[in-house]
Amino acid sequence: MNDTVRGSDALAPYAAHDEQSRGRRYPEPKPAFRSEFQRDRDRIIHSNAFRRLVYKTQVFVNHEGDLYRTRITHSIEVAQIARTVALALRLNESLTEAISLAHDLGHTPFGHAGQEALNECMRPYGGFEHNLQSLRVVDELEERYAEFRGLNLTFECREGILKHCSVRNARELGEIGERFIQRRQPGLEAQISNLADEIAYNNHDVDDGLRAELIEISDLMHLRLFRRQYDSVVGQYPGLGERRLVHEVVRRMINYIATDLIQTTQSNLDEARPQSMDDVRAQPTPLAALSPTGHEEHVELMMFLREHLYRHYKVLRMTSKARRVLKALFDAFFGDVSLMPPEHRDNAVVAEKERGPEGRARAVADYIAGMTDRFAILEHRRLYDATERT
Repeated sequence: MNDTVRGSDALAPYAAHDEQSRGRRYPEPKPAFRSEFQRDRDRIIHSNAFRRLVYKTQVFVNHEGDLYRTRITHSIEVAQIARTVALALRLNESLTEAISLAHDLGHTPFGHAGQEALNECMRPYGGFEHNLQSLRVVDELEERYAEFRGLNLTFECREGILKHCSVRNARELGEIGERFIQRRQPGLEAQISNLADEIAYNNHDVDDGLRAELIEISDLMHLRLFRRQYDSVVGQYPGLGERRLVHEVVRRMINYIATDLIQTTQSNLDEARPQSMDDVRAQPTPLAALSPTGHEEHVELMMFLREHLYRHYKVLRMTSKARRVLKALFDAFFGDVSLMPPEHRDNAVVAEKERGPEGRARAVADYIAGMTDRFAILEHRRLYDATERT
């Protein structure tokens, strides 16, 4: 049931309420048959940046296999987990879903390797961070509406998209950056989306890593979170095939951590007793959290994946190539903006007139960050392969 039909009475006082929203950058009439946050979600889903996520890397480059997660499947899985938690805590499901679906809109091709490469290229010009880029996408880069640039999302959705930010960058972002300067918390919907992101990639990367045969079940047996669920499944279903076994274990791992998140957050809410979203923001630490044991097991799995999956030599080979591709693209386009399509070339020319080399670099980064894995590879071939047609 949607938020409009259900009404604000079904939401907790500390949830995000439509009528209490800080509004949009450009005022618009209220939607007739949707809530404000449903409108945010719908605009995100219809955006070009969201559609591009289908061809952007999570861990494995898109062309390596059809069943591996991409940024879009990851975002949908984050939203599914976050909505479950939000419903249990009487939070605003639509806002939670919108934040979850938008959190990776600014991600580069080739996952974190791409971000690291682009950040290195942009270091003399203010750096590059995909979280800030996601906000830039919804505020400036999407071009769909006649009356404003970007998607003109609510303050609460934009606040949730910007999960972290340096004080230096926060000073340039106006009211959306104030909480980083004042060391305040975001709303609970944003806090839940952030943790759902970690839960989703932690557990689903186990699934993808096993599917790719970069890790084995035996490698995971010393991890408490995995071993407990594995023993339970094997005890209940002896002789279960490996694919079904893995899926059953992973879904139970997600359920265990999500349940821990719900119960721990509810306990924190019962103790803090916030009466509004501003009370949540004023807390010294986030109210959404895992229990000490849940957090330990979650981090234990995260560290294992970092060492044994993300640093696997086959993954490192791919990330090494990705860095070279993105650095070569940046060097070519920054050196000669006329190599970019006319729209992006013109943006670079205007930005350079306004802000000098930093503006030129930012326009180049915008173009590269918006690429899918496949398009980045194709552009690299067009620029550096003499036999490739332009």
